[in-house]
Amino acid sequence: MEGRLLLKNCAIFSPDGRVRDRMAVVIDGGKIAAVEPDASIPVRPGDWSASCEGRLVTPGLIDCHTHLVNAQLRPQSGEMLLRAARDRHALQRHLDAQLTAADVEVLTAFAIGKALRAGVTMAVEHLHCPNEPGPALEAQARVAERMGIRLSNSHATNSLGGEEAATRGFEANAAYAKAMKGHPLVRPALGFHASFSSEDSLLRRIGQAREELGVGVTFHLAESQDDLTFTFSRHSQRIVPRLEAFGLLGPGAVAAHARAVDRSESGRLSRSRTLIALGPRFNLVAEPVGGGFEAVIAHQNLLGLGTSGVGLLWGELICAFTGIIQIARAGRLLDPDGFMSQLLFGGPSELCSLLYGAPSGIVEAGALADLVVYDHVPAQEDAGGLAPHLLMQLGSVRPAWVIANGRVVVREGQLLGHDYMELARAAARTLESLWKRAGTQAS
Repeated sequence: MEGRLLLKNCAIFSPDGRVRDRMAVVIDGGKIAAVEPDASIPVRPGDWSASCEGRLVTPGLIDCHTHLVNAQLRPQSGEMLLRAARDRHALQRHLDAQLTAADVEVLTAFAIGKALRAGVTMAVEHLHCPNEPGPALEAQARVAERMGIRLSNSHATNSLGGEEAATRGFEANAAYAKAMKGHPLVRPALGFHASFSSEDSLLRRIGQAREELGVGVTFHLAESQDDLTFTFSRHSQRIVPRLEAFGLLGPGAVAAHARAVDRSESGRLSRSRTLIALGPRFNLVAEPVGGGFEAVIAHQNLLGLGTSGVGLLWGELICAFTGIIQIARAGRLLDPDGFMSQLLFGGPSELCSLLYGAPSGIVEAGALADLVVYDHVPAQEDAGGLAPHLLMQLGSVRPAWVIANGRVVVREGQLLGHDYMELARAAARTLESLWKRAGTQAS
């Protein structure tokens, strides 16, 4: 699109809860060029002017931990969740082993289409395609570029298949990260699955490559008590100090599922500025683990929400809200509304700003033009004041427009340039073929 994009007559929601109505947002070259009262921004020749009719504009959402592809292979069900964690993981690995790069491209396109329609403008993807890790990561980058989403993707390499397979996965991921550095939309990272599934040799190589390449790293931190018990029995260390020793914590590191960490480890994570990607919805149905959610909020950790490829970020926020209110009623958290905003915008925006080198998560001049226009007109008494309740309201409101990197990717609820139902049909055909090859169904 040439020329400027103008969002006229909109209400702007800021992460601190402020709402400003009758505003205009000027977008030019992937950045927000100006945010001014609507009457002060004239439409120039060549501009694309879109009237928001008083609707609410927020920063785009960031899914801090997702499995765009692998979550589709094994949809969640009660029968599945009641299995032991190791049985679930064994089935997932069996299904992952059937994936080809062509499968990954089709399934990624559908997942990204769904994410964009839900207001997600950046996803941190943790892919596992052991047969074709390099081509699969490249396929995801092509889809992200074609559809317009920001993407940080890595390969969830593990040592369970032996040293040769681990080396192949690591080397493919590292080569991809080196080749893709500087891409306008895709920020590659290194990845591994988890502590229990990764030998020292693999973690050491990832830590060294992370330092050499200057890229992030994505992993499951302490998903279960089994992970913690295995790590301690095998390496005489808990998970957090083990990973820290290999240089796998720090800015740009995304640690998902911090369910089995204590307060001391939470403090170490906070000092390292590792982003902890929380999945509160899964915590409601997973096996209980000590520490976890309350431990990580005991320190000023960098926190964000992740879907693990299942459901929407708004569902995760609602589940987080339940836990936060319980903690606040016990007097251990003073500002639940501010904490919710930090989960949705604060930590994720810091990660995005680090990766893309520009302010993120705010609707202000100079920030990245990643925005969502919702089909919601805030009440007039909210205009110009504080309205933290809007965060909980927006979960049931449809994103009308989604703008990523200054590009309109969803307009009035419809993907631009892509047929969502055709993406869905192609994904269904791919899953049917994969399940047939695997000799199993999703469950």
